[in-house]
Parts: sequence; structure tokens; C-alpha cells
Amino acid sequence: MPALNLDTDSDRIAERVTDSDTLLVACLCAQWCGTCRDYQAEFDRLAEAHPEICFVWIDIETHADRFDDLDVENFPTLLIEDGVTTRFFGTVLPHIAIAERLLSDLTALPPAVGAPKLRPALVAT
Repeated sequence: MPALNLDTDSDRIAERVTDSDTLLVACLCAQWCGTCRDYQAEFDRLAEAHPEICFVWIDIETHADRFDDLDVENFPTLLIEDGVTTRFFGTVLPHIAIAERLLSDLTALPPAVGAPKLRPALVAT
């Protein structure tokens, strides 16, 4: 299954992220960004390879009211969080191998308490 899109799949996203065992990988982009549009197909392929992870595509300009507290300075920006903490939040080069490596490294770490999470904004109505 390709990445869920906040524009069309908000109910499915909310259902998945309420499960604290679900790892969330969100790509924060903008529709006008050509790099983001090119990256989306690769992000979808990564989502298909990891159905146990909730991959979400978020156009942060469309949903600025939910995510105005996030400081997204460049695209693509990835956010990876587990049920306890944010494990990664930052701009990445638009090469899917980087996201694959992040997932591999971060899923090997034990849960920890850390930065505020995106999940509450994803279940907001």
C-alpha cells in the first residue's frame, strides 16, 4: 500500500497512529515543490515495502493550521516517531536510501522519552 495521504486518508491515519506500537514515518512537503513530487513515488515504494509502518504524506501548506508549530525549513522533511517519542525530525536529501537507512538505524533503538510528537495533530478534527 502506498503512503497514506492526509488529504484523503485522515481517518485511516488516525486509526493507525492511535496504536502506540505503530511507527509513524511522515513526509512533510508542499504540492508546489517539484522535488517533493519526484520523491513521493519513492516514498510510496518504501511504504509498500514496510506495511507494518504507517507512512503518511502531508502537504504542510494545506494543513498549516495543524502543523504551524513545526519548523519546516526545507523539503523533503521527514518525521519518524514511535508511540513514545520523536526519533527523527529533519530535512533529508531526496534519496530514498537515506530514509531506508534512518528506518533501519532508528528501529534498532529502544523507545525513549523525547521531543513532542506529531500524532496529536493527526487525530485532530
